[in-house]
Amino acid sequence: MKISVADIRTEYKKGTLNETDVHQNPHTQFDRWFKEAIKSEIPEVNAMTLATASKLGRPSARTVLLKNYDDRGFVFFTNYDSAKGNDLQENPQAALLFFWEPLERQVRIVGRVEKISAAESWEYFRSRPVDSQLGAWASQQSAIVSTRDALEFAFKKMVDQFKNKQIPLPPNWGGYRIIPEEFEFWQGRASRLHDRISYTKLTDDAWKISRLSP
Repeated sequence: MKISVADIRTEYKKGTLNETDVHQNPHTQFDRWFKEAIKSEIPEVNAMTLATASKLGRPSARTVLLKNYDDRGFVFFTNYDSAKGNDLQENPQAALLFFWEPLERQVRIVGRVEKISAAESWEYFRSRPVDSQLGAWASQQSAIVSTRDALEFAFKKMVDQFKNKQIPLPPNWGGYRIIPEEFEFWQGRASRLHDRISYTKLTDDAWKISRLSP
């Protein structure tokens, strides 16, 4: 059967979002929605699209995992020498997108980016499974690798090197924190008349809340 991509569509009818429903603080609103997403047992609920751009404005996007969030911002971990790390070195701005399809919800976050402290990175690194710690040492993330065998060999070398030892934090691996300046909460609605509530940062404690046209 021939499928037309243009004919693929879904009617959204599961919820509403009004200015009077949301919290005045977008961090609190995010926490409310995130906990509801967890209760809905959404797979990879902490998966988020991270969009970056080079100093020339060339965009790039990929899925990463949220590992912590609070009023300071949203934290993920990576190799600092990766493609995303290079983008953030040149242009420390980023956007995040969460899409929780079973709830017909999206959250978009835009802000500046900074590295977290080495102590914070170490605390998370040592909580990872041993194989994940070794993988961080073995992989030169985003660099060309000749074969899968070469990657497996690099991993085995790390297994041998750190056998019966505490695995240290790689010098080029750690966390970034996105410090939000904009939030948008999106709730799917019928007839494509979606609810979009945005927050724009005014001061450290004040946000402007607006409804956006769908």
